[in-house]
Formats: sequence, C-alpha cells, structure tokens
Amino acid sequence: MENLKVINEEKLKDWAKEIFKKNSFNMIDVSSKKETFRRALASGKIYVGKEVFELIKNKEMPKGDPITLAEVSAVLGVKKTSELIPLCHPLPIDHTATKIIMHDEDASLEVFCVVSAVAKTGVEMEAIMGVNTALITIYDLSKIVNPHLRIDNVKLLIKEGGKSGLWTNPCLLYTFRAHETVLDLVCRLLLEKKKQTKKKKQNNKNHKNNTKI
Repeated sequence: MENLKVINEEKLKDWAKEIFKKNSFNMIDVSSKKETFRRALASGKIYVGKEVFELIKNKEMPKGDPITLAEVSAVLGVKKTSELIPLCHPLPIDHTATKIIMHDEDASLEVFCVVSAVAKTGVEMEAIMGVNTALITIYDLSKIVNPHLRIDNVKLLIKEGGKSGLWTNPCLLYTFRAHETVLDLVCRLLLEKKKQTKKKKQNNKNHKNNTKI
C-alpha cells in the first residue's frame, strides 16, 4: 500500500488515443458531444436526353418509372450511408424525404433529399448519399434507352445543428423556415431560379436593344 501513488486525472492520458493515434484513418470521437437537432439538404442532377425525358414524362420507360423507384432508393441510401462510407457514424435517422423535379429545358431531373436526426454529428453525408442513390437509380433505369447519361452538380445546400449552427451554400438565398417541408423549400428554390433566369433573359434583351441603338 505504501508504494501506491495517487494519479491526477488531468495528467492521465487517454490510453485509447495514445495507442491508436498513429493509424492512418480514424473515426472522429463524438462521445463527449451532446445530441442536437441536425438537418441537411442536398441536390444533384442527371441529364437524360430528350428521348428518355419524354418516356419518363409519359411513364413509358421499359423498366418502369425511374422517379418512383429513385425516391424509394434514396431512403435506402440514407439508411445505408455508414455502411458504404467507412468513417461515417451510424445515425438514428428521424426523417428523410426526396423530391425529384423534371426540367424540360435541358432534359434533366433534379433530385433534392433532406435528412434530419437528433444526433451527435451531422447528416450531410446521408443527404448526399440519398441524392446519389436516387440519381444512380434513374441512370440504371434509363441506360437501356440512352447510355449517354450525365450525373452532375451533386452538392450540399443546407446543413444545420451542432456548434457551427446553420450553413447555407453560397448559391442559395433561402434557408429552412420553421415547420417547413422539403417540398416547400424546393418550390421556393425553383421559383427563385425562374426569377433569376427571367431577369437574365431580360438583361440580355436590354443589352441587345442598347447595342442596336
């Protein structure tokens, strides 16, 4: 008993970190973090060409409706994120929703996926995975008609919760409002895009008129 020493807890190193800190890859330790409300919205596009676009629009695709199946696959993608991305934490997902918008002007489908949870870390990767899974599902059902497809512009639009609070992509003018659904936000985003496109066309028209004068 005389040889026993009292060790100050502050000086006691974390033996787990000491042993494993030299590893190349480490899952971030969130054990000391508090659970807070987390939410993220991501989007992405797939360009399918006019032929495929019309077939999807008229529900005449050979393998079935890509939009319906893509919405289901997005849910699976969100749930399976931690199994596919090695350093992602498994999270208790409270809600996810997907909205797919068809754009006639460039024969594309735009996917929006929102995910929320009360957790110690964010759900950005889950939202991005939901978008990617939906886009790849559309690709899979469309390639039989047109193999020349392009997935593009997958990005995080909004994330909220945790120490960093609210973050919005610089391309956005809006954030979630209280009790707002993903559909509400998507509608506002699309309305803003239309306004920007209309304004751009008007500016180009004015520029041409000024040039003629």
